[in-house]
Amino acid sequence: MSSLQTPILSSSSSSSIKRVHAAISVPKLPRVPISLPKLPPSSTKLVQEFKASIHTIIPADKDAMSTTQTFQDSCYPNKSKATIQLYAILEVVADRVEMHKNIGDQRNNWNSLLLNSVNMMTLTATTMVGLNTAIDNTALKLSSTLLFTAATGMLLIMNKIQPSQLTEEQRNATRLFKQLQTEIQTILALGNPTEEDVKSAMEKVLALDKAYPLPLLGAMLEKFPSKFEPAVWWPETKTNEVVKSQAKMNNGWSAELEMEMRQIVEVAKRKDVEDYERLGNLALKVNKTLAISGPLLTGIAALGSALASHGSSWPGIVAAMAGSLAASTNALEHGGQVGMVFEMYRNCGGFFRLLQDTIETTLEENDCEKRENGELFEMKVAMKLGRSVSQLRQLATKFAAYDSEGIAVDEFACKLF
Repeated sequence: MSSLQTPILSSSSSSSIKRVHAAISVPKLPRVPISLPKLPPSSTKLVQEFKASIHTIIPADKDAMSTTQTFQDSCYPNKSKATIQLYAILEVVADRVEMHKNIGDQRNNWNSLLLNSVNMMTLTATTMVGLNTAIDNTALKLSSTLLFTAATGMLLIMNKIQPSQLTEEQRNATRLFKQLQTEIQTILALGNPTEEDVKSAMEKVLALDKAYPLPLLGAMLEKFPSKFEPAVWWPETKTNEVVKSQAKMNNGWSAELEMEMRQIVEVAKRKDVEDYERLGNLALKVNKTLAISGPLLTGIAALGSALASHGSSWPGIVAAMAGSLAASTNALEHGGQVGMVFEMYRNCGGFFRLLQDTIETTLEENDCEKRENGELFEMKVAMKLGRSVSQLRQLATKFAAYDSEGIAVDEFACKLF
């Protein structure tokens, strides 16, 4: 077998290898003269004007920028200030809308969770009382008594705060703040807001905060007033003495339109306001009765459960009956949301009072130029009542005919609710 031998190169032999350098030479290209066309003088002037305009729009130093801003502020000082203030109020109103919406959702959950919990406790305790009457078990007796006692305490708190009524308050507050938000946005869109607009917007925000408070302790509205009173969420208006003006009507107003507005107010007073006051007082009485009956029945059930024994079955029977009635009462009061119905009537009564105040305040202004345009005002009143302008005029004519004959009008002013 043959062996292959590879020669090993030593360092001495490798140093003797000669290096080979390769050089590549590229031939030089000939220079070709290229002449670019020069810009005409008009184009050069246009470029210079563009540079000058850039420097004018964007000043190079801070002093120039401040001078430009000062010039802009000095042109429209009142408009700029009122606009900024209205935008600040608009941010507050938007925050109020979100706050009332979130708290309304939370209190609606309170109503559902508390009602389910109390009724579950009441029915469970009622079942235990029935079993205890049959088998006389001490554990069932103590458990039912504790459940009835806990249900009584929870009902006292629940009936005091009326979660369904609180939820309706927050719904109304959310709607009214959204209405104010739209009103401010309209003023800003039309332009030229005044300090009077800013003052009016602030007063409306504070009036809404007072009418629909957020906290429960200390500022909560009375849930069981002695008498039904409509809600008031607008600032008070100062009324002046009415002085009959002999001047010619203008700005869309006429003597016939003024008479029409007064007749509409009378219809709302005699029909709508009286009806909602009657229904509001009825809802208030029902809510008071149910709020007292619920805790009273669970308290009787707790006492009967504690006295129940195998020898005397009547306390257990009374406890079972009282517990069943208590569950039914709670379902009717909080499941039927009687407190919410009462608050809805308060809000409707406030709607008609606001309409009355708005019309009377407008008519008390002697200078027709300072009033809102008569045709626009008539259209707004008609839309608020769910009517067209022609229907509103027909209602006023009908009221005048009925009133002259001493007959009560048989039609409500509002067709919305």
